[in-house]
Amino acid sequence: MKWKVLESEYIYKDGPWLTIRKDKCELPNGKIMPAFYVQEYPEWTSAFALTRENKVLMIKQYRHGIEQITTEVPGGVVDKGEEPVAAIRRELLEETGYQFDSFEFLGKVCANPSTGDNFLHMFLARGGEKVAEQKLDDTEDVEVVVYTIDEVKQLLKENKIVQSLHVACIFYALNHLGEMEY
Repeated sequence: MKWKVLESEYIYKDGPWLTIRKDKCELPNGKIMPAFYVQEYPEWTSAFALTRENKVLMIKQYRHGIEQITTEVPGGVVDKGEEPVAAIRRELLEETGYQFDSFEFLGKVCANPSTGDNFLHMFLARGGEKVAEQKLDDTEDVEVVVYTIDEVKQLLKENKIVQSLHVACIFYALNHLGEMEY
C-alpha cells in the first residue's frame, strides 16, 4: 500500500511555518502520481497542564487564520534535535511561567496525514507552580486562564475550544484521568 517516491522537489520554503514539497510517486498498482503535494512542518507538542491545586492552565490568543481569539492548551514547536517532553517543558514555562513536577505521554496525533508530515505529541503535566513571568516571542500575545476540570468539560460541550489538535489532547487527558463521561 505504500507509495514509492520517484522524485521530490521543493516548491516553497519559508522557515518552519510553510514548506511545500512536490513528490512524483509510483502507486502499488504501478500507476504514476505525477504531482502530490506535501506540507512539511516541525513536530508540535501540547499539554493538559494541571496545577498543584488540580486546576487546568489554558491560554487565550488571537488566531489570524480564523480571525478569532481561541482558548487552547499550551504548547508549541519542537525545536530540531529537541525531545518532545523537553519542548513542552520549555513551552509551558515560556507561555505560562509555570514549571511542572511530572509529564506523562498521552500519545501523538497528526492534523492531516494526507498532506502533512508531522505529529502533535500530547502530554499530561502535573504539579504546576508559577515560578516566573511569561517569556513570549515578539509576535505572541498570550493570556493565561485557569479552569476547573468541570469548566473545561463544559467548554468542550459548548464547542468553545475549536483547535482540533488541542481538543484531542484534552480528550486524551480526560480519559487518562478517568474524567470521561460516557
